[in-house]
Amino acid sequence: MADERYNRKNPAVKRILQEVKEMQANPSDDFTSLPLEENIFEWQFAIRGPSDTEFEGGIYHGRIQLPSDYPFKPPSFMLLTPSGRFETNTKICLSISNYHPEHWQPSWSVRTALVALIAFMPSNPGGALGSVDYPKEERRALATKSREAPPKYGSPERQKLIDEIHQYMLSKTPSVPKPNLQECNETPADSDGQSQTKPQDAAAAISESDNATGENVIDQITEEAAQTVLPEANAVAEDPRGETENRLVRRQEQQTVVRAAQKPADDRLFTWAAVGLTIAIMVLLLKKFVRSSGHGAVFMDES
Repeated sequence: MADERYNRKNPAVKRILQEVKEMQANPSDDFTSLPLEENIFEWQFAIRGPSDTEFEGGIYHGRIQLPSDYPFKPPSFMLLTPSGRFETNTKICLSISNYHPEHWQPSWSVRTALVALIAFMPSNPGGALGSVDYPKEERRALATKSREAPPKYGSPERQKLIDEIHQYMLSKTPSVPKPNLQECNETPADSDGQSQTKPQDAAAAISESDNATGENVIDQITEEAAQTVLPEANAVAEDPRGETENRLVRRQEQQTVVRAAQKPADDRLFTWAAVGLTIAIMVLLLKKFVRSSGHGAVFMDES
């Protein structure tokens, strides 16, 4: 990638280029993704259908659009390959997407987002935006078809990258397994298999869908983010206000340590002062007693 055309001092550009290097240095068999050379904020990706599901063996292409203030705001996702789980050429609503910026963490990356997307595949769509709910038989048929050829999308540069990604994923993805005969004999609950969510209930369905799977997926991508080391990227992702707060915390800790070190010395000083005051009081009381008993004159004469 000719990254010399970009301003590497820009936090978003610096973070994206770091993620590209990390993605190339640590490839995965479950997914792959790269940005366009002419626009590093647009990524093409492909994920492998999760094992032991009706998506197993499928190769699903998509597009990621990163915001200009990435990684402080989440990306948007769009699937290009029919899967029976997500609509194609439509931005999908996920807990990790721009539909829910309140869930996004700057420490997350394209890698962790793709891990989350794979985890969302077998989940209940619940009528969320950009989701569909096909029967398992249709999803298996789409998984088989997804291997035949990559989707057609966009400019020649985009298509070239999509083709390269497809060939890579074919080499990493086993064939679609044959369906279990018992599952074939099962009767679907709905004849058409489509979600029956009413338009007026869409907002509630979206919330229910995210709540049903969001916590597990967020835990998974948090664990993935912890395992992915991006030294420069993490430095970019730090909020300046957070740095100021951290410096204040460290300063308070240092002051606490200094006070803790000074406390024993102060305690010893107070102890010696108390001892000296006690001795002085005892001497005064002794003098008063001697004078009152009449021995004071004797001592004065002998001296």
